[in-house]
Amino acid sequence: MHLIREYLFVFRSSSIRMDLTLIKWDSCCSIHLRLQKLSSWEMEKHDVVEIDQCKNQCRPRGSEALPVGIVDNTSSFEMKPLWELPKRKRPHTIDIKAKATNLFAMAVGIKQKDLVNIMVKKFVESNFMVMLFHYDGIVDEWKDFEWNDRVIHVAAINQGKWWFAKRFLHPDIVAEYDYIFLWDEDLGVENFHPDKYVSIIKHEDLEISQPALDTKKSEVHHQITARGRRSTVHRRTYKPANGGEGCDKSSTAPPCTGWIEMMAPVFSRPAWRCVWYMIQGDRTKKVGVVDSEYIIHYNRPTLGGIDKTTVTSNEKDHRVDVRRLSYQELDVFRKRWKKAVEDDKCWVDPYP
Repeated sequence: MHLIREYLFVFRSSSIRMDLTLIKWDSCCSIHLRLQKLSSWEMEKHDVVEIDQCKNQCRPRGSEALPVGIVDNTSSFEMKPLWELPKRKRPHTIDIKAKATNLFAMAVGIKQKDLVNIMVKKFVESNFMVMLFHYDGIVDEWKDFEWNDRVIHVAAINQGKWWFAKRFLHPDIVAEYDYIFLWDEDLGVENFHPDKYVSIIKHEDLEISQPALDTKKSEVHHQITARGRRSTVHRRTYKPANGGEGCDKSSTAPPCTGWIEMMAPVFSRPAWRCVWYMIQGDRTKKVGVVDSEYIIHYNRPTLGGIDKTTVTSNEKDHRVDVRRLSYQELDVFRKRWKKAVEDDKCWVDPYP
């Protein structure tokens, strides 16, 4: 980071106080223009005063006591050797195991280990960093899988993936990853290829996306998520009104366009930074469903759910309670959003 210097251009106008434009140049903030009230300075016309503003560098809060070069703003989940330094690569050699540039994260329970194993193997083989959130608190029983030591494990009893994501996937921590896959555990991926998917969303410039659902094997709740066989990607869906609200070319709002389901979302790095702060991005152009890479949604009972075929009279299915709480939390969020908009007089909706 370069030293920040401010150039103050002062024009004499007898002894009248003036509003002068202060142009600040620095390496971490773009050029900023602001007006500053100045007393009647007795300076010759076009005199330039150079003021050293090292103390006002644009730097992370809390790092003021450190030299600039020692400050590292971001991190990653790359695991480091505990007792030896990483080996240096020899000149002209090829690093077979390249550094992961994408992250796959999923909330998991041991009851779904069959599906989780298939998904994790596929993403590990595609050189993704993988992070598992154990909502049942069971971690040791995953040690039988050969990939176990290559993934990050986080455990907290009865928490959902968004709870984990908010606390363990801060944008600065995942800043080294191009895309963040934040999926449910009850998905089938035999027709899904992570590398191809990333290539498609890069080419299509999708900031938020999901793989389409195989309509023959999946439980499809929203038409826009269904796979289209004639396209690589679709950004909208069409359906007749039938007495209600339909979807056509003029539709501009979800669920007709700019909408995905939260079972298998994929976020670009900039999109995740917005989502983490609960701020929506462009809702139509850069949100889409990838048809050529599709998955199966088995809709298995997870996160405390029970298998109805094996349930006993003493067991209770807490899925109803979980669903009820999710609606309550959504209502609280909507009220928070409304109040925040009313209180912030400077905020302007970028997507009215």
